This record gives sequence, C-alpha cells and structure tokens, in this order.
Amino acid sequence: MNDLQQSLALIARGADEIIKKEDLEARLKTGRPLRIKAGFDPTAPDLHIGHTVLLNKMRQFQDLGHQVIFLIGDFTGMIGDPTGKNVTRKPLTREDVLANAQTYAEQVYKVLDKDKTELRFNSEWFGKMGAADMIRLAAQHTVARMLERDDFAKRYKGEQPIAIHEFLYPLVQGYDSVALEADVELGGTDQKFNLLMGRALQEHHGQAPQIVLTMPLLEGLDGVNKMSKSLGNYIGINEPAIDIVTKTMKIGDELTWRWFELLSFDVSLDELAAMKADVASGAMNPRDAKLRLARELATRFHDAAAAEQAIAGWHAVVTGQGDTSLLPLEQIPAPAEGFRLAALLTAAGVTPSNSEANRKLKERAVRIDGEVVEDGSRVFTAGFEGVLQVGKRNFARIRLI
Repeated sequence: MNDLQQSLALIARGADEIIKKEDLEARLKTGRPLRIKAGFDPTAPDLHIGHTVLLNKMRQFQDLGHQVIFLIGDFTGMIGDPTGKNVTRKPLTREDVLANAQTYAEQVYKVLDKDKTELRFNSEWFGKMGAADMIRLAAQHTVARMLERDDFAKRYKGEQPIAIHEFLYPLVQGYDSVALEADVELGGTDQKFNLLMGRALQEHHGQAPQIVLTMPLLEGLDGVNKMSKSLGNYIGINEPAIDIVTKTMKIGDELTWRWFELLSFDVSLDELAAMKADVASGAMNPRDAKLRLARELATRFHDAAAAEQAIAGWHAVVTGQGDTSLLPLEQIPAPAEGFRLAALLTAAGVTPSNSEANRKLKERAVRIDGEVVEDGSRVFTAGFEGVLQVGKRNFARIRLI
C-alpha cells in the first residue's frame, strides 16, 4: 500500500462509520496536518479503558502527523448530555467539572503524546456568549430535528420529560467544531447525531463540514453491556497492573479479538487475523492471546516492569508455579468474631455472595495458598494472610487486620 492507503487503513481500523470517507481522503491528499477533535465531558473523575477507544484513535492521528484537540466540555458538562439514557442526566456543578477535568488531563497522556496535544475547554468561547448569542444558536435547528435524536424520540413517545436545556447540548457540541475549525470529529456511535450537528453548523458558518468518525462502544468484562463503572464491568486505567492483567484474562475468547482491534497498538490487523486462525486451528491457546493483550495494556498504563510482575503473579496463582508474594496485598478489617470462609471469600471480592461461596466450596473449587479447602465452618481472624482462590480466574492475596 502507498502512504495514503496506509493512513486510511489505520484511521479506519475499528471505526464504525466515516462520513464522508471521500472527503477524508481528499483532505489527506492536501498534505496539511488536519485538526482532529474529540470532546469529553468530565462527568466522573476517572477514565476506564472503554474511554481509551477514542483516545487510541486520536493517538493514531497524532502518529500520522495530525493535530489532535482534546476538548474538555467544562461548559457542556454543566448542561448534561443524556446520551443512551431515558432520563435527564444530572448537571454537574462548576466545582465538580473543574476537579474532574484536572484528573482527566492527567490521565489522557497515558495514551496521547502530550507535546502533540492541544488541550482546550469549551468555556473559552461559551463563557463569552450572552443570551442573544445562545438564542441565535438555538435558532439554527427545529424541535422536529431534535426529536430525530433517538433518545429524545423515545422519551417524547414515552411521555417522559425533556428539559429545554437538553436541546441545547447537540447545538453546543456542534458549535465547538465551529470554534475549533475541526477537520475531523471523533465520537462513539451514540454521539452520531451530535457529530452531524457539527457538520451542519460549520456549513452555516461558511466552513468546510468536518468528517465524522464514529467508534463502537467497547463491551465490558461481561461481553454484553457497554463498559461502565455503574455496571462494574470495567477496567480503570489507574487500577494496579495486577488488576488490569487479571480482569483482562477473565474476558471471553471472542471478546478478546474485539479488544485487540480497538485497544491494541502493537498488533496489526494482519497479525490479529493470523492469531485468530492459530487459535481456531489449535496452534495457539487463547490464553496466550489474552496474556499478550494484558501485557500491552498493563505496560501502557504503568510500565513494562509492573506488567511483567503482574503477569508473574497471575501465573503463580493460576499455574501454581512462581511467587504469589508478587500479588498486591489487600488489607481487610476483620470483625471481632472473625470471618467464616464464605463471608471471607465475599469480603475479598472473589465471590459475589456467601451463597455462591458455599456452592463453590461444595464443588471443591476453593483454594487457600494453593490447597483445596472444603471446611466452611473455619473461622479466620485478624492476622490471617494468604491467597484466596475460586476457580482459576478469581483470586486475591489478603491480610486481615
């Protein structure tokens, strides 16, 4: 492939849709660095790897020599975008927004090249707008057009309330593209309506409409639902390396390939296809593919040494070979009367409930320091330390205090 074809292939990797691909190709042919925008509302202080799907695409644009704009929606965060919800999302206070924004800025550089990233806040232009300016912006689209947005349409049909200020959100996000003169805007598939709004507003202001590139929403550890902290199916990018490794190793085999496509920088699509073929033929254990992904993610968000230590700890528990002291030690306060085993397993997070713990005990699936344990009446008090394990995938090294 020539350079242009290679660039287009990298940009298209994992993308759900590019509008319009021919416009993207034409702008790439000019040879000038394109302005690539992605907006993030600081609705929570921490990012998980689902958020990095967009960050990864931004990094790929950086590696191709383009100008990336990481836009923090400190103004829009105070409106509240209800994307994917059937209710109005609670707006954040100014203090919440600023605190979360600071944390975001610190975390994104684990993926983006700081020296090649333009960090902006949309309060830069909206903070200067008056009521008349907002009215003129609101006049650009009709209520009927706003009700084309899927979540608004569902709420309207279901006779659920839609606050007037929510209609401003797509307009405000779209105007960000005008203010930044974006060539390309990235967003999740759930953001398509808002991204297209940017195209329309740019045309209204005499600018060439931006190319819209949507990325799929990453499924979480359960392989079904979108990765979300509220569902507990996430990996936080600030989590310890051992947690990144152990959680990655728990995902289903099919989800592994999707995570590779959306999260990996090290594995090309050709190599990924070869790995899938090897697993299908039995030439490669799917566990080895997951280990490769786990190593890459732990290295990215920590470093190579931390990743190798985490993998060594994982191996020590799962294969029974190695030093389990490499696992991080979690300290758990013990009640005065101590924990019975089922309650201890649940407190350590290796079983979701005491009833599940008791079921696993009957199945002889519970180990302490590698030894099978069946006596559920045993009591553990302050001072106990060991590695609890349920099956091959769930384990924790704990100390009762």
